[in-house]
Amino acid sequence: MGQLPLPLKLDRSASFETFVADSNETLVRHLEAVARGERSEVVWICGARGRGKSHLLQATCRAADRAGTRAMYLPLDAGDELDPDCLLDLDSVGLLALDQIDAVAGRPAWEERLFAVLDGMQSSGRPLLLAADTAPSGAGFALADLASRAAAATVYRLNPLSDDGQRQALEEHARGRGLELDEATARYLLTRVEREVGELCRWLDRLDRASLVEQRRLTVPFVRKALESEATRESASTGEVPGSAPVDGRQGPAHRPR
Repeated sequence: MGQLPLPLKLDRSASFETFVADSNETLVRHLEAVARGERSEVVWICGARGRGKSHLLQATCRAADRAGTRAMYLPLDAGDELDPDCLLDLDSVGLLALDQIDAVAGRPAWEERLFAVLDGMQSSGRPLLLAADTAPSGAGFALADLASRAAAATVYRLNPLSDDGQRQALEEHARGRGLELDEATARYLLTRVEREVGELCRWLDRLDRASLVEQRRLTVPFVRKALESEATRESASTGEVPGSAPVDGRQGPAHRPR
């Protein structure tokens, strides 16, 4: 007998309020309607890593929960830690969001379970959200029925944020953590760390902890010091000679601009 997977704790910063739609406004409005119970089709979201697919899936689940719908978010890239049977007995789930679905493509047991999930959610009129790096045609499904069902989904491709959109997203995530991040400091950080959303959030968490310890605001000098300290720690852990600190627009080896 299958068993419901343990509910995963959603990222505290994953909400519609902290997602900067930029050129992805149509997708966000669609997902907001799903969360309100106004739409119930299968939605496939694709795009490069770091563009916010996981954020949007979790944001939709969070909003649906608040609206009274039991929602479940499940990333499928956990390797052997996950078993296909985690997709059994989902009748009580009103909205299901499966992240990184292409991680299990080509694996017969998983594909059979996925097909059953698509069939069950569609036949009962419940929304199903799927996310992958590629569109359904490039996911690599071997089961023809699954490939056909996936191809019939409503597909959205996440576009990258503009420079202003990235800055706004960083400021929104900082605000969600109770941090004050002015425009100059946000721009400084964006030129010195990888701009992938998850990495930016990890840096905000580090800066949050450091600012609490030192009782300092997030300013350019404070962020510069934190970056230099992190570069020194990374160099010490790898045995490398520390590179030049990023104090004049040039980059040390640990923080490459994109």
